[in-house]
Amino acid sequence: MNRFAWTLWMGLALGAPILGAAILGAAILGTTAMAAERPNIVIVLVDDMGYSDVGCYGGEIETPNIDGLAENGLRFTQFYNSGRCCPTRASLMTGLHPHQVGIGHMTAPPGQPLGITGPYQGYLNNDCVTIAQVLKSSGYHTMMTGKWHLGIENKSEWPLQRGFDRFYGGLSGAFNYFQPGGDRGIMEGNEAVTTDKDFYATDTFTDKACQYISEAVEADGDQPFFLYLAYNAPHWPLNAKLEDFQKYKGKYTGGWDQLMKDRLAKQQQLGLFEADTFYASHEGPQWDSLGKRKRNDMDSIMAAYAGCIDSIDQNIGKLTRHLRRVKQYDNTLIFFLSDNGACQEGGMLGKGSAAMVKDPPLKTVDGVRLGQAWANACNTPFRLYKHFVHEGGACTPMIAHWPQGIPATRRGGFYRGAAYLPDFMATCIDLSGAEYPSDKPAVRGQSLVPVLHETDPETDPETELVVHQSPMYWEHEGNAAMRMGPWKLVRQYQQPWELYDLDADRTELNNLAEVRAEKRDEMVEMWEIWATKTGVAFPERFNMYEHLKQKKNPAKDDI
Repeated sequence: MNRFAWTLWMGLALGAPILGAAILGAAILGTTAMAAERPNIVIVLVDDMGYSDVGCYGGEIETPNIDGLAENGLRFTQFYNSGRCCPTRASLMTGLHPHQVGIGHMTAPPGQPLGITGPYQGYLNNDCVTIAQVLKSSGYHTMMTGKWHLGIENKSEWPLQRGFDRFYGGLSGAFNYFQPGGDRGIMEGNEAVTTDKDFYATDTFTDKACQYISEAVEADGDQPFFLYLAYNAPHWPLNAKLEDFQKYKGKYTGGWDQLMKDRLAKQQQLGLFEADTFYASHEGPQWDSLGKRKRNDMDSIMAAYAGCIDSIDQNIGKLTRHLRRVKQYDNTLIFFLSDNGACQEGGMLGKGSAAMVKDPPLKTVDGVRLGQAWANACNTPFRLYKHFVHEGGACTPMIAHWPQGIPATRRGGFYRGAAYLPDFMATCIDLSGAEYPSDKPAVRGQSLVPVLHETDPETDPETELVVHQSPMYWEHEGNAAMRMGPWKLVRQYQQPWELYDLDADRTELNNLAEVRAEKRDEMVEMWEIWATKTGVAFPERFNMYEHLKQKKNPAKDDI
């Protein structure tokens, strides 16, 4: 669909005067018939999942339901997050950079910011609004299940106070899948609830989401809904169900090198990457250097991780079946993505064994952890992982599925342009006709709706829209990046800036910082201007765990 046709359709869909059936018919000729009513919008966010884990992005984990969304939707190959759990959630929910909304590092109690005061207060400030607040103002039902992680202590920053009609889930950054406990418990609305013996976070969050959808449709079927389904899986502790774990136990005995080779080969077969693409080198030890017992434990850790992702897929199937049952499937736009790359927290070899999976600690976040060696492989073919803004940390699988909105010729294909989290707010405004408050900072994203309706770029590459004509920027704990066209400027903590041409070098293997010094310097200057305006604190290096450890044992610094 060309831009004129798109503008016509959106004007009609959002209530502009009728311009004539003949003009409208010409505008949409050859495209999918599009519903005049506003779509329901569902954002499914998973936690700490690598780029290549699901089947449609190269993984061996069985994800038929997620793959089905891709087969009948659109896969983004260069969609960026913020490299970490709560900064991603802050940007996704507000359409702004994390630093603008109070979460420059991580969440923190009032008056106890993590190392830096001012805009890094540690919870959502009052200078922003959430997607839920904006959509609610335009008549949407708004509901959320899952992990919030945008502020705990201050009740004014909880989901119901930030625009959601319904909420069931956890406020903290991690909780036990089987038996959450203490300050990492579960809430419904503003009240703590006790979970029963049948509770399993991934299942229960989906069940509650389906319940909320049914109740919203029954209350007012003409009123669209917005659902934010934020799974805690596969964040640590990797509390896989036993049957899901056993399904994968023994499948990772070939080690990480074999996994990376197999996944890249599948990615190339799928068309995600060119045949001459190489994956970034693995940072862990040689698999054969590990003893038999350690290799068995490592297989168990990866099997637990795979089991958690398999469970997510089962629940995506449950959600889509429910949407069909209540006759909301066709006009529901579903986005599926991860908040960052796979998680290396837990040391090089992670933590856990088959025994820990079968008998997990309860009411605690102690338990199985993936570790750096597996995380590196799960982000195939990219460099690094969670915390960082190299591709392995900040590039996520992202799928858009919308039967009434994505043309048949587009389904199963790719969008190969760059996009990022603030685009969700712009997209929701575009679809809903909502007005964004004029007294808040301008949304940093661009609407993805024209991309969803675009003609097939595989047959006519010149028609593919470029969502971001202007640069995109990131910073987290001193890790920083900028994307301008094919060029990516990126830095790991206080190390020198690197420069990559991602059109030619998608996996960041050929650093051009010295060869193209003029381009590097131009982009560094632009990044510094952006960082100053955005409230970035310019730390050389910051690590939350090191900071908290130092606060607990300050005397160690004096030794």
